[in-house]
Amino acid sequence: MSELQVGLLFSDTVEVTDEMSPPHLPTKVLSTPDMVGLIEGTCLFGVQPHLDEGQTTVGIHVCVSHEAAAASGESVTIDAELAEIDRKRLVFNVKVSHGETLVSQGTHQRFIVGG
Repeated sequence: MSELQVGLLFSDTVEVTDEMSPPHLPTKVLSTPDMVGLIEGTCLFGVQPHLDEGQTTVGIHVCVSHEAAAASGESVTIDAELAEIDRKRLVFNVKVSHGETLVSQGTHQRFIVGG
């Protein structure tokens, strides 16, 4: 875990698909649960190379807004910054956007397990 430090930045860009849309809406847009999954995945896969062998992380808290829609076919960018390390608890500042539009912002926490 020696490489893990506050300030690490992680980013991913994903195209929104019809399958990421809430089934009850006529318009195909990114659902909140799928957006949270993208945030968790970005943090999980971003931090993984910085952990000791046999370690991984599990999500323990998500506090994000959902401020704008992202339609199927549009690309969203998920940005995460490791803002705090408290023993094995990691806190990320996160943002989701498409183009100049802010889709979501908030925090996500993960806990290091294993190893």
